[in-house]
Amino acid sequence: MKLIECIGKRIDNLLKERGLTQYELSERGGIPRSTINVIIGAKRKTTQIDTIYQIADTLGISLKQFFDDNLFDNISD
Repeated sequence: MKLIECIGKRIDNLLKERGLTQYELSERGGIPRSTINVIIGAKRKTTQIDTIYQIADTLGISLKQFFDDNLFDNISD
């Protein structure tokens, strides 16, 4: 799986774990919903680390915790 796909999947999994929607993440974090949708759907080849940080912070986790997932073990970029 490509890195951007892993990031999108991780965000989607975290939202499901917390019972949140993309809209709620957008509202709580001040992140445009379109940005969240693009990241989760892997519609771009890259995303900015500060956006990932803002999402992680809104979800109450650190960047280390965000990337500490088996999804990131076998990136094929």
